[in-house]
Amino acid sequence: MVSFSDNTSLSCPNNPSQAPKFANTFTTRIFSDVAGDITITVDGESFLLHKFPLVSRSGKIRKMVADGKDYDVSKLELVNFPGGPHTFELAMKFCYGMNFEITASNAALLRCAAEYLDMSEDYREENLVARTEVYLNDVVVQSLEKCVEVLCTCENLPPLVEELGIINTCVEAIAMNACKEQLVSSLSTLDCNGESTELKTGCMEWWIEDLSVLRIDYYHKVITSMARIGVRPDSIVESLMHYAQISLKSIGKCQIWNPARPNSNSGTTENEQKTIVEALVNLLPTLKSSNVPLSFLFGMLRMAIMVEATVACRLELERRIAFRLEMASLDDLLIPSLRAGDSLFDIDTVHRILVNFLQQIEDEENEDSGGYESDGLASLGHGSLLKVGRLIDSYLAEIAPDPYLSLQKFIAMIETLPDYARVIDDGLYRAIDIYLKAHPMLSDHECKKLCKVIDCQKLSQEATNHAAQNERLPVQMAIKVLYFEQLRLKNALCGSSGDGFLSQKISSGVPSAAMSPRDNYASLRRENRELKLEISRMRVRLSELEKEQVVMKRGMMEKSGNGKTFFTSLSKGIGRIGIFSGPGGGKRRKPRGSEGKSGRSRRYSVS
Repeated sequence: MVSFSDNTSLSCPNNPSQAPKFANTFTTRIFSDVAGDITITVDGESFLLHKFPLVSRSGKIRKMVADGKDYDVSKLELVNFPGGPHTFELAMKFCYGMNFEITASNAALLRCAAEYLDMSEDYREENLVARTEVYLNDVVVQSLEKCVEVLCTCENLPPLVEELGIINTCVEAIAMNACKEQLVSSLSTLDCNGESTELKTGCMEWWIEDLSVLRIDYYHKVITSMARIGVRPDSIVESLMHYAQISLKSIGKCQIWNPARPNSNSGTTENEQKTIVEALVNLLPTLKSSNVPLSFLFGMLRMAIMVEATVACRLELERRIAFRLEMASLDDLLIPSLRAGDSLFDIDTVHRILVNFLQQIEDEENEDSGGYESDGLASLGHGSLLKVGRLIDSYLAEIAPDPYLSLQKFIAMIETLPDYARVIDDGLYRAIDIYLKAHPMLSDHECKKLCKVIDCQKLSQEATNHAAQNERLPVQMAIKVLYFEQLRLKNALCGSSGDGFLSQKISSGVPSAAMSPRDNYASLRRENRELKLEISRMRVRLSELEKEQVVMKRGMMEKSGNGKTFFTSLSKGIGRIGIFSGPGGGKRRKPRGSEGKSGRSRRYSVS
């Protein structure tokens, strides 16, 4: 009769229907000495059979024969038979008592066929329905590999397979087996501390590759069940990454960078890729339960843009990226734009990510506004903000040479960051200088509008020297730079660098009696943040002064070796420093095209 087989393979069976041993012609019969009395057609293939063994086990065939008792019933046709002629042949073998094996590759097919033919216990004990149920519940559910293989065979079956509960049974069994394996591997690692990490990881996550053969809807059910049962979020993330790598590998770099590419994939394939991307994003664990790699999130965001996923899908990825934006790299932010005639990079997406990041910083500060002891959390948020500020300045310098980048987008990206996100404006100045060089057709008004975002007081000595000689900057900008540099030198000589400004900040931070306690606290936090920023600036300036002191000492030592006294050297040094203080004692900035152009310093050149 029927035997159960444990010899299964993991790959999804997709073999063409083999020619049945007794199915192709009328002349082929089960028994050579007994003529067949009924012909059953399944998907164009005819089977010459006998009524008695069929009606004794199949309620459907019994009913069809009974309904045709008024006329000669010799031909029947079974429409939409689950599994096709090959599965029908196995069911007929069961009716005739012939030997064959129930395996993971045919168990679901035989269960659906038995339901279609109504081969239940009402007609014969241990009928095909009962035999397949026993195999599924006692053999398949014990093995994750067999459950995966059964799910693969269910892909081509009608909705009947889901109504019978086969899919849910396999899904729950896969999740339970993975959870058991997780517990076993956790215990085994306690006894294997000397083994390599690769071996442990390979043992813990062996089932990840097995799940990658599932169709996306079945995979979605499996991962959802795993999360509900309690499989580790990190294991789920690893499985999602592997599934995305396998199923979305057809989207290559050439497709992303070439929006006008020929459409080599069919519409069905593109729809499937869109469904996969949206499903994987939906399956991502919560932000607090796992650490999803940023590279994976940025990769999925690129895929979502490529396949035109839903807005909700893209916004969810942007929100997750913004949560850890300070850990991103410059290459992560360089997302190519697919819209024709637009800039080379997707500026709008990065802008939304930055806005989300700033909103999260603000929300955290509002949550901590209940008391004054939350300064540690505020400092942590400000540190992240400074990292993001440096990252955005590098991003601006990278996209600045794009000839299609509009001035409005560039300025909007700059102004999104608050002033306290930058300790110094050297990176911002460099990005603006690159933009001015790449866009020489800007009007004077546009140049002034762009340079207005630079805080000249936050430029380093090197950047100030470069800006003072930069012909691409408006004249007003250069004058402003020289003025603040002169003011800085005066304060340095008087020994009061930043004291006036600092005292002004402190005095302005006194809370007013007309303000509410909440507003007072918000004002104090704002002033505290500004003071910390000013201290950071003073540290940078102190470092510059120390470097200048070392250079001056070295120069004095060299001059003293030539017979020059210390006071002579010092007086000349002070004379050089005071070139901006006299009414006409210093060199002024020459107009454009002057003969002194070739002698200007190029140490800070961006060419």
